This record gives sequence, C-alpha cells and structure tokens, in this order.
Amino acid sequence: MNRKQLISQVHDLIETYCAGCFVNSHFRKEHGKSYAQSFCIKQCTVGEKLKEYGKKLS
Repeated sequence: MNRKQLISQVHDLIETYCAGCFVNSHFRKEHGKSYAQSFCIKQCTVGEKLKEYGKKLS
C-alpha cells in the first residue's frame, strides 16, 4: 500500500468505528481522557489496527 491509501484506510477506520464510540465516551467520563486513549491504543482491536498503519506510515 502506498502512503495515500494508508491514510485513506486510517480515515475510514476512524470514521466508521471511532467516531461516536460508546466505550471511549464511557471511559472518558468515568476515568478521564488519558485512560480512554490508553484503552483505545492498547486494548481495542481498531486501535491496534490504527497502530499497525501508523508503523507502516513512519
């Protein structure tokens, strides 16, 4: 995949799964922004995929 396709994939994932995510908003209210972000990066399957795309972009 080239860079443009990877960025498009990242955008599609965020728009489809992350925008309005109930789990993220719940953790953000209960535990704070840092905890919610940490959960998304380390435990969410979509976050893991985004991390994989990020490694390919760098």
